[in-house]
Amino acid sequence: MSDLAEPLPGISLNRRASPAKGYLLYLLAATCFALNGTVSKAILTSGIDSARLSQLRVTAAFLILIAFVAVSRPAALRIRRAEIPILLAYGILGVAMTQWLYFVAIERLPVGVALLIEFTAPIMVALWFRFGMRQPTRKLVWAALVLALVGLAMVAQVWQGFNLNALGVIAGFGAAAALATFYVLGDRQVHQPEPRDAISLTMWGFGAASLFWAIFQPWWSFPWSALGGSGYPLGSQGAPIPLWMLCTSMVVLGTVVPFWLVVAALHHIRASQASVVGMTEPLLAIFIAWFALGESLTAVQIAGAAVVLTGVLLAERSR
Repeated sequence: MSDLAEPLPGISLNRRASPAKGYLLYLLAATCFALNGTVSKAILTSGIDSARLSQLRVTAAFLILIAFVAVSRPAALRIRRAEIPILLAYGILGVAMTQWLYFVAIERLPVGVALLIEFTAPIMVALWFRFGMRQPTRKLVWAALVLALVGLAMVAQVWQGFNLNALGVIAGFGAAAALATFYVLGDRQVHQPEPRDAISLTMWGFGAASLFWAIFQPWWSFPWSALGGSGYPLGSQGAPIPLWMLCTSMVVLGTVVPFWLVVAALHHIRASQASVVGMTEPLLAIFIAWFALGESLTAVQIAGAAVVLTGVLLAERSR
């Protein structure tokens, strides 16, 4: 999603599973998602706002996914009436809001910092299961929360005064909360008496998000002319690339391809194993944004990133 803080539920291991292949596929997916952060930021700084970019991403991904599902598993296109409310909530709160708030965050913060804040979603999930669902949770969740807060304080370098954009930070935590909602509602759907598979669930999530944006931002008012402009994914010193090409990359290489890589990887490794590999995404994003956009972090901030990700891993284990 932005994206790989936690793997998709509802996928079983292949009998001929190859862990090495699974790890490689998941690492490739994390790399695609990390690259997409820089590409998306180049688009946002070149004339398309965060809400419209979110609309374009979820709608294009939905059209590609529904075409595939219609050919490969047409039965999954059917929706039971009881599913409609939860799928709408899943798509609007979990998909649309995650995408939009993440884009708002990367407009105002370094890509790696925005991702680190969003990556705190698993800690929110663990706290929800502990207090919202009153399910047993290991005491590790408290260590995870403390580590995440300490790590984020290091990233923000709070001892120098709060020097991060406040709206960007709020949007980042909003994206984390939306992503946590995505996980909780998705988990509910794949563990119901008549479970929905991960592919069709994601497809309908994108579909609900597309419907939401189409209502609040009708397509006839979309700024199509802006796609004729250019963006600079390698910074102002790099060669300009047409925005329509960057948007195509965002949809195909930044959304659909890594999604399929995740699905393929989870036939070879378990979700708990994949989550460890997923932690490479913000670190890769930090390196890519530094190379492409000059968004460098200090040694203390990089150490803080490692502390945050340690906290996220502990939160995963606490459940």
